Amino acid sequence: MFAAIGIVILIVMVFGGFVITGGALGPVMHAVPHEMLIIGGAAIGAVVTGNSMHELKALGGGLMKSFKGPKHNKQDHIEAIILVTRLMKLLKTEGPVALEPHVQEPQNSAIFGEFPRLLANQPLVDLIADTLTLIVVSSGTLEIHAVEEVMDNALKTHFHELHEPQHALQGLADALPALGIVAAVLGVVKTMGSIDEPPSVLGGMIGSALVGTFLGVLLAYGIVAPLAGRLKQVIEQDEQIFHAVKQVVIASLHGWPQPLVVESARSGLGHAFRPGLSELLDAMRGK
Repeated sequence: MFAAIGIVILIVMVFGGFVITGGALGPVMHAVPHEMLIIGGAAIGAVVTGNSMHELKALGGGLMKSFKGPKHNKQDHIEAIILVTRLMKLLKTEGPVALEPHVQEPQNSAIFGEFPRLLANQPLVDLIADTLTLIVVSSGTLEIHAVEEVMDNALKTHFHELHEPQHALQGLADALPALGIVAAVLGVVKTMGSIDEPPSVLGGMIGSALVGTFLGVLLAYGIVAPLAGRLKQVIEQDEQIFHAVKQVVIASLHGWPQPLVVESARSGLGHAFRPGLSELLDAMRGK
């Protein structure tokens, strides 16, 4: 929501300031559709050229994410820590055989079923289920650092894919000023073809050409680059729940006391999503 509000403020202040200082919006508005056709068409063509269909779909989803904000709230982080803590406790108290059906078929697991929002997050469920399945089939013979390395590799791959739309948006932002210059140059070429026109007409044509440069810079630094930056923030906030899950698994394998396991996961969360320790412990007790 704040991204949309910011764009509205940007447009109002830029064009409003132009009008207040005596500028005439008419010539600008007349040129905008033609310049946007060139700049927008070139931008779309560049994005399509540089990305696969999968990445284009991810880019669309990334734009929506910039406006919607983080996928997970504080309650989701609490539930993720509780879920993995319960699974690791089951492994410790009842052994791999008791844990196996829960990680083999999470959709049919009574434990996973208590957390429907988490169950709908397939990458998170896969991280939990795949890691614990590895521990189950190894019958406890895996070294802890090996489990941590496997989880790190899985997270690295997942996070790399999450950041692809942000990189594409930033690349587009970097290209837009140059595409604006392309539109401006074409406007100048058009103007030079009408060099015998009176100064009043030539002035309007040159002004229209300069609108291309203006739009390219405005779109790049006023809209697309901030959206790319916002998307990066959202993605990094959504990554925190995965790090919390990893911390619970590794700390539990080290045999740490449960309060310390919980605190190690909680303390790694950002302030926006970090519950109080008492709040988290109460939630684990069902209070």
